Amino acid sequence: KKSRAMADFFQSQKYRQSMDDHPTLTSSSGPLAEELHCSVCLDVFTDPVSTPCGHNFCKSCLNQCWDNSQDCKCPLCKETFSKRPDLKINTALRQVAQLFQKKSSLSKSEVLCDICDERKKKALKSCLLCQTSYCETHLEFHHKIYLKKHKLLDPVKNMKDYICQKHERPLELFCRDDQTRLCVFCTDGDHKTHNTVPLEEESKEKKTQLMKTQKDMQQMILDRIKKIQDIKYFAELRNKSAERVKAANAGLFSDLMRSIKRCQAELLEMMEEKQKTAEKQDEELIQELQQEITELKMRNTELDHLLHTEDHLQLLQIDPSLCSPPHTRNWPEISMNTDVSVETLRRALTQLQETLDQKLSQTVLRKMQQYAVDVTLDPDTAHPKLILSNDGKQVRHGDIKHELPDYPERFNYSASVLGKEGFLSGRFYFEVQLKGKSQWDLGVARESINRKGKIRVSPQDGFWAVALRNGNEYWACADPCVYLSLRVKPQKVGVFVDYEEGLVTFYDVESRSQIYSFTAQSFTNRLYSYFCPFSDDTGKDSAPMIISPVNYNE
Repeated sequence: KKSRAMADFFQSQKYRQSMDDHPTLTSSSGPLAEELHCSVCLDVFTDPVSTPCGHNFCKSCLNQCWDNSQDCKCPLCKETFSKRPDLKINTALRQVAQLFQKKSSLSKSEVLCDICDERKKKALKSCLLCQTSYCETHLEFHHKIYLKKHKLLDPVKNMKDYICQKHERPLELFCRDDQTRLCVFCTDGDHKTHNTVPLEEESKEKKTQLMKTQKDMQQMILDRIKKIQDIKYFAELRNKSAERVKAANAGLFSDLMRSIKRCQAELLEMMEEKQKTAEKQDEELIQELQQEITELKMRNTELDHLLHTEDHLQLLQIDPSLCSPPHTRNWPEISMNTDVSVETLRRALTQLQETLDQKLSQTVLRKMQQYAVDVTLDPDTAHPKLILSNDGKQVRHGDIKHELPDYPERFNYSASVLGKEGFLSGRFYFEVQLKGKSQWDLGVARESINRKGKIRVSPQDGFWAVALRNGNEYWACADPCVYLSLRVKPQKVGVFVDYEEGLVTFYDVESRSQIYSFTAQSFTNRLYSYFCPFSDDTGKDSAPMIISPVNYNE
């Protein structure tokens, strides 16, 4: 009811009179003009609608913004709406915009009748031959006298601008060679051989050009709004990823420090055990030596007693064993033996190094996984022999070439397909399951790649990929190609891209080892994920390439 009442008021004579009494309200540069112009097309509102945040736009402009964006944001304040709002035309605002446009148009083009004596009426037409403007009454009189012989046009203020000053005839023609207006007599002089056309024809062509220019400019505005939205979207993703990386790295480095401390404690414990064992062995040896010394001293005392006796009978009756040294252990040369300790230390350090390498590799992989994105295959780019799953997560090579529209973005020779999602900045990561395949290409490609006929997969041609051939030959598709010697056959490969750093890295997810990296690259186009599943001649390699969800616990 309130809106209806407002609309009635805007149509009322009282409101129209108030508009007439305040010329600043109908001025193209007044405060009302700013409020009645759409911030997207920069023109007066057409079917204005309001967003939940309170800003107004043309309905078509707002719909076009949202159709070209991944989410619904206000083009002015960038507030994001979880659900696309149901847009209703603001009828009251439309009435104001229409009245404003009408008043502005009248204020610019109002011409008065030259024949009226007292109160001048608004002119309806101007006659170029008479060089006079006529209101409705006097135009009827003019029409009766001259019928349709005179050239009439919409009212004009500066009549001289439409009359040839040399021949005093209407400027009805246009010289395209000299880009100037002419009358019919001008064509008999300097412009006799020039390309001349009726002024209406040239005006119509100029209007067509202006409409095209306006359309191009509006598209440029929308493109730049889209770029701003992309920049903010990826900045938001980058900030979220940075927070996840910070949180994840805090835990990873804590685990790493605990592992180092645990290995250090185990190493010290091993060394202490070896030290205790060595000390115990030393004590046992000392005890054994002291026992032998005691026995030897007793034997030496006994011998000393016999050597000083004068009793021949006693000497003759001694045990023959006393005449030779007692049986004792053959003691080797005593030295500090460190071989066991050094070897133990070496093994402990090797174990520590392996643990650190494993932890660091795990840290690098998890850091890349923080930039995981949801990749879906784009059916409009797929070669006609490829078979895509309904969810867009799997692709395999088929035997039948399907009849599909030959879109400019579709591969028509190479059995390849791209992801739907493109990236112009930041970092992104995805994983692909390759189990059971003997041939494949995997990586990223720029938007401007050639998709028709034979293609060459290399960075110079817009591809950054690794490939498998003959079941066990791995190659980096560089220029020239680089053979990759891998210890294990990757079953799942992770692809990481840092757009600003010009980095593309491939990782074996299960072994957490790096496969290959393209470094110091220069990206200028939007990048898309690239898949080529291939098929061997026997038809046995029918396993699909599967875009897998990232498992951060692997």
